[in-house]
Amino acid sequence: MKLTILRHELNEAIQNVSKAVSSRTTIPILSGIKMDATFSGVTLTASDTDISIQSFIPLETADKTIATVERNGSVVLPAKFFVEMVKKLPQEEVHIEVTDRFQTIIRSGSTDIQLAGLDPEEFPVMPTIAEDQVFSIPGDLLRDLIRQTVFSISTNESSPILTGVLWNLQDSVLKFVATDRHRLASRTASVETKEVRFSNVVISGKTLSELAKIVPDQNVMVDIVVADNQVLFKLGNVLFFSRMLDGTYPDTSKIIPQTFKTELVLNTKMLSDAIDRAYLLSREEKTNIVRLSTTEGQGIEISSSSSELGRVQEQLDAAELNGDPLRIAFNSKYMLDVLKVIDSEELFIGFTGAMSPIIIKPRDHDNSLHLILPYRTTN
Repeated sequence: MKLTILRHELNEAIQNVSKAVSSRTTIPILSGIKMDATFSGVTLTASDTDISIQSFIPLETADKTIATVERNGSVVLPAKFFVEMVKKLPQEEVHIEVTDRFQTIIRSGSTDIQLAGLDPEEFPVMPTIAEDQVFSIPGDLLRDLIRQTVFSISTNESSPILTGVLWNLQDSVLKFVATDRHRLASRTASVETKEVRFSNVVISGKTLSELAKIVPDQNVMVDIVVADNQVLFKLGNVLFFSRMLDGTYPDTSKIIPQTFKTELVLNTKMLSDAIDRAYLLSREEKTNIVRLSTTEGQGIEISSSSSELGRVQEQLDAAELNGDPLRIAFNSKYMLDVLKVIDSEELFIGFTGAMSPIIIKPRDHDNSLHLILPYRTTN
């Protein structure tokens, strides 16, 4: 293999695929990035068997030549060094040549680097997916769906299915749900597809976080292919394959109350700032417990205390307050996570008692719903 390629495009492709490189693998080939050069373009691939990412670099675009391939071929290069090396090369033009036994020479300006490559034949083959179930979604909407749910996944590997986000698509409505049994986040979005329907597709939260990083900022459409045990995301010249998690996701619909004994409407930023201040003390106790109680009139009180540091108390005016008086305790970190992703100036909070789930929804729309289980406290 022998080629000349522009550093910027090579680096961008490497950054994208490197998110699939396994950092804790016992299989040496999986700690590398595979590079294929043909007379139609250069393809980079990385895989940890759960996710695989492939990025294609065309030889030229409308306005410039990106790469020139003199001799086609393949090699697997150690990702740890390849990623950092290309980023730091001195010149925009990079020459790469693979010699005997996959020894690879990388030249840029006066820099000359030799890397020991691996045999590309040992690299895992990309999954082949039947493209029967395909739909498209704007990239920024996909990022929002991930951002507004993924923080509620479980980090406990003893329930692997809960470390993922549940996807359902019925009647052109795509729904994401994540829960760790203490909190739940759900988000829906309308997508333009009548034919595609699926349920119980669960994708690892870590995988979705990595995917969100490479979804382009400009509002491009992402094509999503759902197959038996794989999902493929097509992002321009990048293909992102993800294995689905095995198992059946629990039915969470039954735990969401439909009627409330106490209803609150509050300014999102005002509540977020108040809970943030209360959190400073509550985290010192390692419990993160903050209390919310209704006051006489149209108000609530937010409070937290630390046996060593003292107490925080704050009164807030509610835009609306209806129903029974209430005193409830909850994990302030969980509440702050929700308030960060609520994209509405005002929010609705519904309570059905001091030990029943707390429901938080944006006031502007019905696209998202969050649930937090309260704490039982002695005082």
